[in-house]
Amino acid sequence: MPKSGDRFSEKHALGLDPKNHAPTKISAMDVETTFKVQDLLARYIQALDHDRLEDWPDFFTDSCRYLVTTADNLAQGMPIGMIYATSRAMLRDRVRSLRDANVYEAQRYRHMIAPPVIERGEGGIVRAQTSFMVVRIMHTGETMMFVTGRYDDRILLDDADTPRFVEKTVVLDSRQIDTLLAIPI
Repeated sequence: MPKSGDRFSEKHALGLDPKNHAPTKISAMDVETTFKVQDLLARYIQALDHDRLEDWPDFFTDSCRYLVTTADNLAQGMPIGMIYATSRAMLRDRVRSLRDANVYEAQRYRHMIAPPVIERGEGGIVRAQTSFMVVRIMHTGETMMFVTGRYDDRILLDDADTPRFVEKTVVLDSRQIDTLLAIPI
């Protein structure tokens, strides 16, 4: 509890930056928003890491955008990436293809993510940027660093529904990937 007359502590307790009297970035709404975004990201990577790919499309809105690209391609304005989908239906088709048609070496992922940096947007949408590392575990048990990068997300936060990705751009740090990119990142 701040002492009476302690200007720094009183202003800080009121949610004001004591140096310039401006509101600080943390408020009750921001904590709730941060929790919702972190929970969405945690459930998203848990579904991927536990091979629940059928759940993956449900993290997106019906008319979403999912793009996996590289930092180099993004910097050069190249709009198409290694994986590109413009709807939840396309994501469902990708999962069906992975399960029934594509042939690739058995593997699984383990994601590690940093806390997201979140910015408010318009119409219940927030932007979040989250750094990640993905370790790939092969069926033989061999474990290796697979990719690093960041998620650039636009997330719909609607009280009536679960938060969902409107847009998820997976920006890989390297333009070289060791093997065919099959499982979503």
